[in-house]
Amino acid sequence: MRILVAAVGKAKAGPELDLYHQYLRRLSPPPTLKEVEEKRPLASAQLKAREAELLLATVPAGAVVVALDERGRDLGSPEFAGKIRDWRDGGVTDLAFLIGGADGHDQTVRDRADLLLSLGRMTWPHMLVRALLAEQLWRSQAILSGHPYHRI
Repeated sequence: MRILVAAVGKAKAGPELDLYHQYLRRLSPPPTLKEVEEKRPLASAQLKAREAELLLATVPAGAVVVALDERGRDLGSPEFAGKIRDWRDGGVTDLAFLIGGADGHDQTVRDRADLLLSLGRMTWPHMLVRALLAEQLWRSQAILSGHPYHRI
């Protein structure tokens, strides 16, 4: 199963990007990262709509879409791994994770998502979210393969 991480904003060198790459190197196969960015100064609602267009344009046809959203479901790591297993074993070939901009996701992304996923009720910097997601993807891979990385 191919995994895409589509994110608003361009990553800059720093500890968040280093941490993302640390987990990315552990994943087999590693996810593809596609970064999107709207440079024009738009009002918040217009910006969210434009970011939604850019994010959704990266999603392969037929992909399962997971939008990271603070109002989404709060899953434990084993439950998250189980979702990935079920999609993989159910024949899903593409899984896309969408990380929105500073104002969150537009309703069009929320409507398209097969799962709205929360990383908790706290607000996280968008660049750190990439690293948190990569770690949970690695943890899921470890859980599904029986690797001792994850302990309950």
